[in-house]
Amino acid sequence: MTEAARPLQVAVAAQAGHVFGTAVKVDPLTARVAAVIDPAFLTEVGWRVDAVMLEVPTGHRLVTRRVCKSEGCAASASTRQGYCLPCKRAAADGGQVVGRSGRQEPGGCAVEGCAREWSSARHGLCRAHADLRDRSSLTMPEFLARAMALPALEICEVTACARQRRGSDTPYCHAHQQRIRVMREADPGLDEARWRQVEPPVSRGGRIVLRGLAPLVVAEVLAGLQQRCRLDRVKSKESDLRSFVNDLRSQQVTALEGYVMPELTTANGTFHGMVTSIRSHARRALASPETEVGKDCWDLMVFGHRGTVNFTVISQGWLRETAKRWAADDLPKRRVRVDRVTSGGLAVRHHIGCLARLSQSLRMRPDRGEQPSALGRGDMEAFLHRLAYLESVGQITNDARIRACREVRAVLARARAMGLTRPGAVAAGLGEDFAIHLADVPVKPEPGEAGRDLPPEIMRRLCGRLDDLTSSEMRTAVELAIDTGRRPEEIASLPFDCLARDGDGAAVLVYDNHKANRAQRRLPISETTAKVIIAQQRRVRNRFPDTSVGELKLLPTDRRNPDGRKAITAFSFGFQHRSWVERMPTLTTSDGVEFDKALVVLYAYRHTYAQRHADAGVPIDVLRELMDHRKLDTTKQYYRVGENRRREAVDRVSALQFDRHGNRIWRQAQALLDSEHVRRSVGEVAVPFGICAEPSNVKAGGNACPYRFRCAGCDHFRTDVSYLPDLQAYLDDLLRNRERVLAATDVEAWARTEALPSTEEITRIRRLINRIHGDLADLDDTERADIDRAIAAVRRHRTTMLGMPRLRPSAIAIRPEQTA
Repeated sequence: MTEAARPLQVAVAAQAGHVFGTAVKVDPLTARVAAVIDPAFLTEVGWRVDAVMLEVPTGHRLVTRRVCKSEGCAASASTRQGYCLPCKRAAADGGQVVGRSGRQEPGGCAVEGCAREWSSARHGLCRAHADLRDRSSLTMPEFLARAMALPALEICEVTACARQRRGSDTPYCHAHQQRIRVMREADPGLDEARWRQVEPPVSRGGRIVLRGLAPLVVAEVLAGLQQRCRLDRVKSKESDLRSFVNDLRSQQVTALEGYVMPELTTANGTFHGMVTSIRSHARRALASPETEVGKDCWDLMVFGHRGTVNFTVISQGWLRETAKRWAADDLPKRRVRVDRVTSGGLAVRHHIGCLARLSQSLRMRPDRGEQPSALGRGDMEAFLHRLAYLESVGQITNDARIRACREVRAVLARARAMGLTRPGAVAAGLGEDFAIHLADVPVKPEPGEAGRDLPPEIMRRLCGRLDDLTSSEMRTAVELAIDTGRRPEEIASLPFDCLARDGDGAAVLVYDNHKANRAQRRLPISETTAKVIIAQQRRVRNRFPDTSVGELKLLPTDRRNPDGRKAITAFSFGFQHRSWVERMPTLTTSDGVEFDKALVVLYAYRHTYAQRHADAGVPIDVLRELMDHRKLDTTKQYYRVGENRRREAVDRVSALQFDRHGNRIWRQAQALLDSEHVRRSVGEVAVPFGICAEPSNVKAGGNACPYRFRCAGCDHFRTDVSYLPDLQAYLDDLLRNRERVLAATDVEAWARTEALPSTEEITRIRRLINRIHGDLADLDDTERADIDRAIAAVRRHRTTMLGMPRLRPSAIAIRPEQTA
């Protein structure tokens, strides 16, 4: 070794020393994988460097084995009844085996100083001393006192075996001597040299021998097992792991990627899952984004996302390389969600799927689309026509067609911005006319009126069938979805300590809004809902007493989750919910009409939550906070005022309509109401305390009042009883401003005159309020209650006009004593 290479060799040995020891020299690639392995993990699973084997402690939570149920027996259970074969035979013979340790590893001979292994645990003597003992008439103590110690025999020539040979006349231990005798009889032409390389050692419960494997394979198996235990937290059967190692030895692979997996059957499903997981983690130990981008199939875990993306669906080389460059540029911009199956990788896969449709269209060309310089507008039009055809025959939806146009447009635009179409680049010569313009994207249909909420009678039927949910996690999840209106993924990922209290001691649900990337949101909940959470917390704590509260989930999954750190997924939540709904009897509405069960989805509870609060008169800005929306328009999509209810409400408030003088507008009732319904759609604009019909102001959306918003003196202004809270708020604002201006000492006279609210305006507004209250006073209690309900329905959808200060809606119920 040269002096220049010595530091590198020392560094490699330091990286792999905790796995192979300092005496074993490994190559840099093996050392790179070994560097991933944590020494603490090796200690945890009982790694023995000297013997190249795992001695997994009994009771390990993630590398498991069934131990024989016989008292004191530590052997692996090999029967369905949970017993090892010797214990089963002993029980069948009427005996009992107590204190066994399973198939025991040969210990030292009982003769003092003898270096050989005993041949039987019954007498504890090596084979030579056992033969002498059988030929003598001495008692065991007398024999042990007289016997001479013998030197150790050589190790069995089977590579994976660490036992001593059976005798000086045979190259194998006792067990392998019996095996080779059977193999020779079955196959006289047996290649014994290869047999010694691939033959597994004598199995023993809790022991997995990796002797005979290439150093890189040993490192890959340990690294993959570590990541499977620590990242996936998935249980691995010791028997499956031993079978996997024996297969690797039998195939004599030099790396895990060369391992040939047996065909999948029902019996070995867990084996396939374990092998796939270990191989994937081992591959990632050697991968990096720089190496992954050169492949045609990417493991997105290398980029911090979940899943894979396959570029082979794109046949044109230039388009495939363009897609790779785009994906490599796009992935770092995507939000990482390691606690969910879906992540930024899902969006990238969807873009690649849309490019695959473009690739299919280009394959119709004579050159199969391989020459980017030959492509033009006609080829893009052919692609757009193809999408339209696929939608027309029902192969794709309208939404899929729109997304395909948008995403292909985005990828091509980004590719040009990245310079991929320049001379010498991957898409060199691609014309500017090979693009999707904004006008090419079909117009997205406007969504219909919100109405995905479930009728009250259907909700009562659902709540009455909650006992049919046998899983406590699923029942709790459904109850929380109904009570809180949170999204399925927000319910599924709730932490154990999701219940908090506000300053007044009221219950608050703490959750993460994953969709908007807003963490630690706080939602007020009822005490009934809080009791549901507390009961679930107790069940989880009893099930996982050793896991810290900060790591527990409120709704832990029952699959591959030994410590409660993994929550149920939104997919499993939705699947269990769908199965529960399908098992129910026929659902009917109050009219006796059968209700479509397909409408009973988890997201319907969110709409029902919004509708329930809207019907209770919760102002829209408060409901926006409860739904955790940023925009009021989004909140409006979650609830509706039924057309009949809206028409009735408008009818009631329109019947109590006033002009600017406070005079009630008496016209024929039906004509008034019909004109009001038309006017609510065209010919008017809202102002803070009424409606304006001035044409230029209406045309400008309320931003071009020629009279500077002096509504009380304009004949284009009118109001109704639903605006009474806004009128009162405006009057209070005028009075406050008047007192503030009169009290000011640092304002010149002309400025004070301009800023001072007009006494005439105050008088007009006060008179208008009093006239409305006077008409309300003529109503009886029943009519007054109907008017209050109508006002609540109308005001729930109302927004104030542009160009004026926005007024927060005040109390809905109107009482005469509220006026000044």
